[in-house]
Order: sequence, then C-alpha cells, then structure tokens
Amino acid sequence: MVFDKIFQIWRVRELRNSILFVLAMLVVFRFAANIPIPGVNREALANFFSNYQVFEVMSMFSGGGMERFSIVMMGIAPYITASIIFQLLGMIVPKLEEMQKEESGRQKITMWTRWLTVPLAGMQAFGMITLLRNSSSQILGDISFLTMISMIIVITAGTVFLMWIGELITEKKIGNGISLLIFAGIVSGLPQMLQNAKAQYLPGDFMIYVIFAVLAVLTVIGVVYLTEGQRNIPVQYAKQMRGNQSYGGSTSHLPLRVNMAGVIPIIFAISVVIFPSMVAQFFVGAKTAWIANFATWTIDIFQNQLIYGLIYFVLVFAFTFFYTEVVFHPNQIAENLQKQGGFIPGIRPGKPTSEYLSRIAYRILFVGALSLSCIAVLPLVLKAFYPQNQAIALGGTSLLIVVAVVIEMVKQIESQLSMREYDNVD
Repeated sequence: MVFDKIFQIWRVRELRNSILFVLAMLVVFRFAANIPIPGVNREALANFFSNYQVFEVMSMFSGGGMERFSIVMMGIAPYITASIIFQLLGMIVPKLEEMQKEESGRQKITMWTRWLTVPLAGMQAFGMITLLRNSSSQILGDISFLTMISMIIVITAGTVFLMWIGELITEKKIGNGISLLIFAGIVSGLPQMLQNAKAQYLPGDFMIYVIFAVLAVLTVIGVVYLTEGQRNIPVQYAKQMRGNQSYGGSTSHLPLRVNMAGVIPIIFAISVVIFPSMVAQFFVGAKTAWIANFATWTIDIFQNQLIYGLIYFVLVFAFTFFYTEVVFHPNQIAENLQKQGGFIPGIRPGKPTSEYLSRIAYRILFVGALSLSCIAVLPLVLKAFYPQNQAIALGGTSLLIVVAVVIEMVKQIESQLSMREYDNVD
C-alpha cells in the first residue's frame, strides 16, 4: 500500500517535480549551514554551547548552524519573531485584524513581515557576536569594527536567504516552508543527539532509556491522534428549483479539527521561552549591580525545570488558541454557508451559525490545546527524574516537531493527489 502510494506520487509529473524541488532546497539549506564564517575558534565555540542549554536549543533549530557559526547561524528565528509580532498586533490593532481577513491585506502583512525580519536578524546577529566576545576572548578573538559589520551583514543575508527558500517551498504546497526548514535542521542533528545519548549511557540507566523510548512512541501516537482528530458538523443544503428541475438538497459535514494550529504553537512557544535567558546573558557582566543580579536571577529561573516547564506549558496552550484565532474565521464560514444555501440543522443561518461554530470549535480546541501542552512537557517531566541527560528534553521537542511536520506534509501531498484524481474524472 505504501509503495503503491509512492509510485502514484512519482507518476504525477507536477507533484514529482515539486517534491524534488523541495528536497533540493533542503540540500541547499544543509550546505549553507555548514559554511562557517572565518575567524572563529570552533573548539572554544563548542565548549560555550555545551554549557548553555538555551543556545543548544537555538542551534537545533538552525540545524547546528549556530554551533558552527555558519552564514545561516540565526536560522529563520528572526522571521518567526517578526511573524509573532504582526500576529499579536493583529489581535490589538483593528485595521490589521481587518487586513488579515482579506487576501490583499495578508499579502501586505507578509511583505511587512519580510521587511521586519531584516533589522531583527541584524540585531540578533549583533547580540550573538557581542555575547560570544564577552563570554570568551578565545571564540572570536580581537575583531575590528569593520569585521563585525561584515559578519552582521553576512548573517542577516543568510536569514533572508532562508526566508526566501522557505517561501519557495511553501509555494510548492508540499508543506509549510518554515516548518520544513526547522524539520531539516532537527533531522540533521538527530545522529549527533543519539551519539551524545549513547556517550552518556551507563549500565544503571537502562530503564531510563526504556522509559524514554516508550515516551517517544506515546508522543508519536499522541501527535497523530491530535492531528487526525476532528468533529464533523452536519450541514444540510436546501433544494433549489431551476426551471422544472431541482438541485441541491444534499447532506454534508463541516470538519472541525482538534488542533487547527498544527506545529506552529510549539515553534512559537520555544522561540518565546528561550528569549529571556538569551537576553539575560548580555547583562550578566553589567557594571550596575542590580542589572547583573537581575540577569543572573532570570537565567537561574529559566534553568529551573519546574518553572521552565510551567511557562512552556502555558505558552503552548496560549499559542494554540491564539493561532487558531488567526486561521479560523467562523463568521466567514457562516457567510459562505448561507451564500451556498447551506445550514446546520437546528441552527439559524448567519450570526447564530457563527456563534455555534465558535462555541463548538473552542470546546474542541480546549481539549486539543491541553493535550498538545501535555505532550510538549512530557520530556521535561522525564528529565526532572534524570537531569544529567540533556538529550531527553531536546529529543522530545525534536520528535514532537518532526512528527507533526511529517503528518502535515503527507496530508498536503494526499490533498494534491485527490485534486488531480477529481480533475481526471472531470
């Protein structure tokens, strides 16, 4: 069955070319992630990252580019930050909220997001270079102002390059380009992660690794269940008379997914939760005592696994609701149903239908958000019993994103196959 599906995909020329193009872009990304910026002490840089888990998570998202100080070391983190900013503004500024509902408005917001990504990438590159210089003189040595500017320009250009690649991938409708770039970065780092887990293995840790394997299987099952779970709302279409013939009168359903946001809440939550620790690193050596003490306190707070886990849980839960609010528009759905002569049995068309859909959707979403948040923090719970192994938390987060992205990609490919089958029938 699986091989039949693969052959079916391969026989569709347009779909085959799209998949090959996406694979080629991921290869280009991996190639760029291994091009280092000259003048960096690789050994001293590796020691720095081994001491700070927050930067190890950031490097994971860039496919190890940050640990190699590559031209794409910031990955697509600035673009994600810019997207979060505009989506938050859309909840606050009424004009932006109206723009998000129209195609032309969404295109403008996308353009503004691209422009905002450039200064954000430059600022993050400057901050990272400054942090490395202040942490150890052996990492970058004594670099001139012109060298620093050159590094910032190259790193910013690398982020813009990845943003462009991500949008090209999205246009092929094989999956979300940004998610696939993160997916490629994580998958490329899995062999190293497994090697580290093997190096840390002790004979007495056998049961811990068994529990982690069971947790990995449960994570896969949970993500699949959340992604596939949906509630079908019955929809009845009224009969319409045209001449002497009647049309319509059919019964269909409107699917409401348990998790409409997919993997985006996880990516957003990780981007936000590592931000305070990253900023605090810059002020640890401040001359003003209270600033230095506050920075140290912030780092200690986020290194506390209980507090980190609670914040992570709340962020995933909140972003699931937030992103669903962005992509799910019950008013528009109710309006389209009314135009097509459809209605939900027992519910009046128009505003009552919109209110009914909102009520049902958010009841389902509460369960989905709670389940997704629990799955996200499960590796942290296990790590609380075995704090020596950093790969557990990182591996759990990686597995969660990888499984969700693969499911999304498979569903989009199946959707394209179905569309072509209908075209052939017509």
